[in-house]
Amino acid sequence: MDITDVVVIGAGQAGLSSAYFLRRFGLDTVVLDAEDGPGGAWRHRSPTLTMDKIHSIFDLPGVGQEDGQDDTAPAREVVPAYYGAYEAAIGLDVRRPIRVSTVARGGGDRLAVATSGGDWAARAVVNATGTWTRPYWPYYPGGGDFLGRQIHYAGYRGPQEFAGRRVAVVGGGASAMHVLAELAGVAAGTLWLTRREPVWRDDAFGEVARRDAVALVEERVRAGLPPQSVVGVTGLSSTPVINAAREKGVLNRLPMFARITPDGLTWPDGRHERVDAIVWATGFRSALDHLAPLRLREPGGGIKVEGTQVVKEPRLQLVGYGPSASTIGANRAGRTAAGNVRRLLAARTLLSA
Repeated sequence: MDITDVVVIGAGQAGLSSAYFLRRFGLDTVVLDAEDGPGGAWRHRSPTLTMDKIHSIFDLPGVGQEDGQDDTAPAREVVPAYYGAYEAAIGLDVRRPIRVSTVARGGGDRLAVATSGGDWAARAVVNATGTWTRPYWPYYPGGGDFLGRQIHYAGYRGPQEFAGRRVAVVGGGASAMHVLAELAGVAAGTLWLTRREPVWRDDAFGEVARRDAVALVEERVRAGLPPQSVVGVTGLSSTPVINAAREKGVLNRLPMFARITPDGLTWPDGRHERVDAIVWATGFRSALDHLAPLRLREPGGGIKVEGTQVVKEPRLQLVGYGPSASTIGANRAGRTAAGNVRRLLAARTLLSA
């Protein structure tokens, strides 16, 4: 079993940010990543998601992005290239591909991290596994009888595979906007369905609004409730993708159906629409199964977190969870997590002296 001060699980934005600050604080840090190369979840995005269609990519601490970025380049190429260059420039010790199977309480003051590439004993763990590997598929009666195609946004690779088909897009966030904007003029028709009326923002979504959105999600995780996505509390502001969807006339929202039939969707009032495919742009859940041995769940279903520190296990920091699950809060969470680890380890060193 290898021994280290800190194990960081995941090398996306939150994981890399955490590792950067941990190294600055002089802590022996190893980063474990399940992917074959840099980029985290960005490696798996649709090739049609170009840089001009995303909200923004925040600079990682210490090394910014190069100027002259090609806005028409796929984000799945640009972001991994940036992350890879960042790892090299900072000199981070990233081990990949390594999958973490469990994190458990080990002997003494360490956590035991079991992986496909060996085991580590760490004085602290920063978990930055994100959500991409846990797409959320809501249940609706009749889903198993549908004769058309159903995919989650995680598997969406562009509009051409839906050419000439009637497509239902389920979800009220940026992912749904991306799909709707691209399907317009390619698919034979689209239906847009959400559980709640969409909230449109006319104001600029600046720094103050971002921090307010993060604070709302922080309230939930502090109470031990499952985190609500940051996007879910911000509403939809004007972006190039949303503007394109609006101009193409596809933002005609319908309430959710009651049942899926072999050839379409049925509403409580008897309305029926034929569709050939359903795209579930319904978000993701946190990938935390490997933390099950720690028994962290609260009665409310979530994990109680103060800042980034888990209340039931102070040696564990959660980044990319709740308020830091988006690019808005990931860098700040990395700095907070590293600071928490530094204070925790310093206090334990004093106690053992």
